[in-house]
Amino acid sequence: MTDATMTRAPLLDPEAVPFDPAFDDPVVRGVAIAADRLTPTALRQRFTVSRPWQHELRNDPRLFNLVGDPRRAAVLVPLMVRTDAVHVLLTQRAAHLSDHAGQISFPGGRVETADVDAAATALREAEEEIGLPHSTVQVVGALPEYLTATGYEVTPVVGMIERAVPLTLDESEVTEVFEVPLAFLMDPANHQRRLVTVGAVARTFYAMPYAAAGGGVGTPAAVQRTRFIWGATAAILRNLYHFLRA
Repeated sequence: MTDATMTRAPLLDPEAVPFDPAFDDPVVRGVAIAADRLTPTALRQRFTVSRPWQHELRNDPRLFNLVGDPRRAAVLVPLMVRTDAVHVLLTQRAAHLSDHAGQISFPGGRVETADVDAAATALREAEEEIGLPHSTVQVVGALPEYLTATGYEVTPVVGMIERAVPLTLDESEVTEVFEVPLAFLMDPANHQRRLVTVGAVARTFYAMPYAAAGGGVGTPAAVQRTRFIWGATAAILRNLYHFLRA
Protein backbone atom coordinates (compact mmCIF):
# COMPACT_ATOMS: atom_id res chain seq x y z
CA MET A 1 0.00 0.00 0.00
CA THR A 2 1.22 3.51 -0.71
CA ASP A 3 0.06 6.77 0.77
CA ALA A 4 1.00 10.19 -0.56
CA THR A 5 0.28 11.74 2.84
CA MET A 6 3.14 9.88 4.50
CA THR A 7 6.91 10.30 4.51
CA ARG A 8 8.79 7.16 5.51
CA ALA A 9 12.28 6.85 6.91
CA PRO A 10 14.89 5.37 4.58
CA LEU A 11 14.98 1.62 4.48
CA LEU A 12 17.65 -0.03 6.62
CA ASP A 13 19.17 -3.46 7.01
CA PRO A 14 18.07 -4.32 10.57
CA GLU A 15 20.58 -7.14 10.93
CA ALA A 16 23.45 -4.72 10.27
CA VAL A 17 22.36 -2.24 12.96
CA PRO A 18 24.63 -2.36 16.05
CA PHE A 19 23.45 -3.65 19.42
CA ASP A 20 22.36 -1.28 22.19
CA PRO A 21 24.95 -1.75 24.98
CA ALA A 22 22.43 -0.59 27.61
CA PHE A 23 20.41 -3.74 26.97
CA ASP A 24 23.23 -5.86 28.41
CA ASP A 25 22.05 -4.77 31.87
CA PRO A 26 20.02 -7.69 33.33
CA VAL A 27 17.68 -5.23 35.03
CA VAL A 28 16.85 -3.68 31.66
CA ARG A 29 16.69 -6.99 29.82
CA GLY A 30 14.49 -8.86 32.32
CA VAL A 31 14.17 -12.51 33.30
CA ALA A 32 12.47 -15.39 31.52
CA ILE A 33 8.79 -16.09 32.11
CA ALA A 34 8.42 -19.23 34.24
CA ALA A 35 7.19 -22.31 32.40
CA ASP A 36 4.11 -22.64 34.60
CA ARG A 37 2.92 -19.25 33.30
CA LEU A 38 3.10 -20.39 29.70
CA THR A 39 0.68 -23.32 29.86
CA PRO A 40 -2.65 -22.99 28.01
CA THR A 41 -4.55 -22.77 31.31
CA ALA A 42 -2.25 -20.12 32.78
CA LEU A 43 -2.38 -18.06 29.59
CA ARG A 44 -6.17 -18.06 29.54
CA GLN A 45 -6.31 -17.12 33.21
CA ARG A 46 -3.86 -14.25 32.75
CA PHE A 47 -6.19 -12.58 30.26
CA THR A 48 -9.09 -12.80 32.70
CA VAL A 49 -7.22 -11.03 35.52
CA SER A 50 -6.52 -7.31 35.68
CA ARG A 51 -3.00 -6.71 37.00
CA PRO A 52 -0.92 -3.53 36.83
CA TRP A 53 1.68 -3.77 34.10
CA GLN A 54 3.62 -1.39 31.90
CA HIS A 55 3.91 -1.81 28.17
CA GLU A 56 7.30 -0.95 26.74
CA LEU A 57 6.52 0.26 23.23
CA ARG A 58 3.42 1.82 21.69
CA ASN A 59 4.89 3.10 18.43
CA ASP A 60 7.66 2.51 15.95
CA PRO A 61 10.72 4.47 17.08
CA ARG A 62 11.88 5.07 13.52
CA LEU A 63 11.37 8.60 12.29
CA PHE A 64 8.22 9.28 10.32
CA ASN A 65 5.71 12.06 9.74
CA LEU A 66 2.00 11.45 9.46
CA VAL A 67 -0.62 13.80 8.09
CA GLY A 68 -4.08 12.86 9.28
CA ASP A 69 -5.21 10.02 11.48
CA PRO A 70 -3.50 6.61 11.39
CA ARG A 71 -5.29 3.81 9.61
CA ARG A 72 -6.81 1.18 11.90
CA ALA A 73 -5.65 -2.41 11.61
CA ALA A 74 -5.49 -5.59 13.65
CA VAL A 75 -3.29 -8.67 13.76
CA LEU A 76 -3.84 -12.09 15.25
CA VAL A 77 -1.21 -13.37 17.68
CA PRO A 78 -1.90 -17.11 17.18
CA LEU A 79 -0.91 -19.29 20.14
CA MET A 80 -0.78 -22.86 18.87
CA VAL A 81 -1.35 -25.45 21.60
CA ARG A 82 0.94 -28.40 20.84
CA THR A 83 1.54 -31.58 22.86
CA ASP A 84 4.91 -30.32 24.09
CA ALA A 85 4.23 -26.61 24.59
CA VAL A 86 2.54 -23.49 23.23
CA HIS A 87 4.01 -22.07 20.03
CA VAL A 88 3.50 -18.74 18.24
CA LEU A 89 2.56 -18.86 14.56
CA LEU A 90 4.28 -16.25 12.38
CA THR A 91 4.19 -15.43 8.69
CA GLN A 92 6.71 -14.14 6.18
CA ARG A 93 5.23 -11.40 4.04
CA ALA A 94 5.60 -11.50 0.26
CA ALA A 95 8.55 -9.55 -1.10
CA HIS A 96 6.50 -7.42 -3.52
CA LEU A 97 4.19 -5.84 -0.91
CA SER A 98 4.37 -2.08 -0.43
CA ASP A 99 4.42 -2.17 3.38
CA HIS A 100 6.86 -4.33 5.38
CA ALA A 101 7.77 -6.42 2.33
CA GLY A 102 9.52 -9.67 3.17
CA GLN A 103 9.29 -9.10 6.91
CA ILE A 104 8.11 -11.55 9.53
CA SER A 105 4.73 -10.62 10.92
CA PHE A 106 1.48 -11.79 12.41
CA PRO A 107 -1.45 -12.42 10.09
CA GLY A 108 -3.58 -9.30 9.92
CA GLY A 109 -4.52 -6.19 8.02
CA ARG A 110 -6.65 -3.11 7.71
CA VAL A 111 -10.02 -2.80 9.46
CA GLU A 112 -12.93 -2.98 7.01
CA THR A 113 -16.36 -1.41 7.43
CA ALA A 114 -18.07 -4.76 8.01
CA ASP A 115 -15.72 -5.71 10.87
CA VAL A 116 -17.52 -5.33 14.19
CA ASP A 117 -14.31 -5.06 16.20
CA ALA A 118 -10.55 -5.68 16.10
CA ALA A 119 -11.02 -9.39 16.77
CA ALA A 120 -13.24 -9.68 13.70
CA THR A 121 -10.56 -8.00 11.60
CA ALA A 122 -7.79 -10.23 12.93
CA LEU A 123 -9.79 -13.43 12.42
CA ARG A 124 -10.93 -12.46 8.92
CA GLU A 125 -7.42 -11.53 7.83
CA ALA A 126 -5.94 -14.74 9.27
CA GLU A 127 -8.45 -16.81 7.35
CA GLU A 128 -7.80 -14.87 4.14
CA GLU A 129 -3.99 -14.89 4.41
CA ILE A 130 -3.21 -18.36 5.76
CA GLY A 131 -6.50 -20.25 5.67
CA LEU A 132 -6.88 -20.41 9.46
CA PRO A 133 -10.62 -20.98 10.08
CA HIS A 134 -11.94 -18.40 12.52
CA SER A 135 -13.99 -21.15 14.18
CA THR A 136 -10.78 -22.81 15.41
CA VAL A 137 -9.52 -19.69 17.22
CA GLN A 138 -10.46 -18.88 20.80
CA VAL A 139 -9.87 -15.18 21.32
CA VAL A 140 -8.52 -14.70 24.85
CA GLY A 141 -7.69 -10.99 24.86
CA ALA A 142 -5.78 -8.15 23.28
CA LEU A 143 -2.67 -6.07 23.84
CA PRO A 144 -2.29 -2.26 23.60
CA GLU A 145 -2.50 -0.70 20.15
CA TYR A 146 0.78 -0.19 18.34
CA LEU A 147 1.45 2.60 15.82
CA THR A 148 3.70 1.53 12.95
CA ALA A 149 6.01 3.71 10.90
CA THR A 150 3.76 3.10 7.91
CA GLY A 151 0.84 4.78 9.66
CA TYR A 152 -1.23 1.88 10.97
CA GLU A 153 -2.64 1.75 14.49
CA VAL A 154 -2.57 -1.99 15.06
CA THR A 155 -4.53 -3.89 17.70
CA PRO A 156 -2.85 -7.22 18.56
CA VAL A 157 -5.58 -9.80 19.22
CA VAL A 158 -4.41 -12.92 21.06
CA GLY A 159 -6.03 -16.21 20.13
CA MET A 160 -5.47 -19.85 21.05
CA ILE A 161 -5.73 -22.71 18.57
CA GLU A 162 -6.04 -26.12 20.20
CA ARG A 163 -6.11 -28.49 17.25
CA ALA A 164 -3.99 -29.01 14.20
CA VAL A 165 -5.36 -27.15 11.19
CA PRO A 166 -4.11 -27.53 7.60
CA LEU A 167 -3.22 -24.07 6.32
CA THR A 168 -3.51 -22.69 2.80
CA LEU A 169 -1.46 -19.58 2.09
CA ASP A 170 -2.51 -16.66 -0.06
CA GLU A 171 0.83 -16.47 -1.85
CA SER A 172 0.15 -12.92 -3.02
CA GLU A 173 0.55 -11.86 0.62
CA VAL A 174 2.38 -14.63 2.49
CA THR A 175 5.28 -16.80 1.34
CA GLU A 176 5.43 -19.11 4.37
CA VAL A 177 4.33 -19.70 7.94
CA PHE A 178 6.34 -21.16 10.78
CA GLU A 179 6.12 -21.62 14.54
CA VAL A 180 8.38 -20.46 17.37
CA PRO A 181 8.08 -21.84 20.93
CA LEU A 182 6.44 -19.26 23.17
CA ALA A 183 9.05 -20.04 25.84
CA PHE A 184 11.80 -18.94 23.43
CA LEU A 185 10.07 -15.64 22.71
CA MET A 186 9.29 -14.99 26.39
CA ASP A 187 12.95 -15.35 27.42
CA PRO A 188 14.82 -12.01 27.18
CA ALA A 189 18.05 -13.95 26.67
CA ASN A 190 16.71 -14.34 23.12
CA HIS A 191 15.84 -10.64 22.74
CA GLN A 192 18.11 -8.09 21.13
CA ARG A 193 17.87 -4.34 21.20
CA ARG A 194 19.47 -2.55 18.26
CA LEU A 195 20.51 1.10 18.25
CA VAL A 196 20.18 3.12 15.06
CA THR A 197 21.24 6.77 14.72
CA VAL A 198 19.63 9.09 12.16
CA GLY A 199 21.43 12.41 12.19
CA ALA A 200 21.60 13.47 15.83
CA VAL A 201 18.70 11.26 16.90
CA ALA A 202 19.20 7.74 18.29
CA ARG A 203 16.39 5.17 18.17
CA THR A 204 16.17 1.56 19.27
CA PHE A 205 14.19 -1.43 18.07
CA TYR A 206 13.86 -5.03 19.22
CA ALA A 207 14.81 -8.18 17.37
CA MET A 208 14.39 -11.87 18.20
CA PRO A 209 16.39 -13.99 15.73
CA TYR A 210 15.19 -17.59 15.68
CA ALA A 211 17.30 -20.37 14.15
CA ALA A 212 15.52 -23.63 13.41
CA ALA A 213 14.84 -26.13 10.70
CA GLY A 214 12.18 -25.36 8.13
CA GLY A 215 9.03 -27.38 7.81
CA GLY A 216 6.54 -24.54 7.84
CA VAL A 217 4.06 -24.28 5.01
CA GLY A 218 6.02 -23.19 1.95
CA THR A 219 9.42 -24.24 3.31
CA PRO A 220 11.25 -27.59 2.83
CA ALA A 221 11.74 -29.40 6.13
CA ALA A 222 15.48 -29.79 5.53
CA VAL A 223 16.10 -26.05 5.22
CA GLN A 224 17.57 -24.37 8.28
CA ARG A 225 18.08 -20.68 8.60
CA THR A 226 17.68 -17.82 11.03
CA ARG A 227 14.43 -15.90 10.82
CA PHE A 228 14.98 -12.31 11.89
CA ILE A 229 11.92 -11.19 13.84
CA TRP A 230 12.05 -7.43 14.35
CA GLY A 231 10.13 -4.16 14.20
CA ALA A 232 6.45 -4.10 15.10
CA THR A 233 6.27 -7.89 15.47
CA ALA A 234 9.12 -7.96 17.99
CA ALA A 235 7.68 -4.94 19.80
CA ILE A 236 4.31 -6.66 20.20
CA LEU A 237 6.04 -9.79 21.49
CA ARG A 238 8.05 -7.69 23.93
CA ASN A 239 4.81 -6.14 25.22
CA LEU A 240 3.35 -9.65 25.56
CA TYR A 241 6.40 -10.52 27.64
CA HIS A 242 5.73 -7.64 30.04
CA PHE A 243 2.03 -8.55 30.19
CA LEU A 244 2.72 -12.18 31.10
CA ARG A 245 5.40 -11.42 33.68
CA ALA A 246 3.12 -9.04 35.63
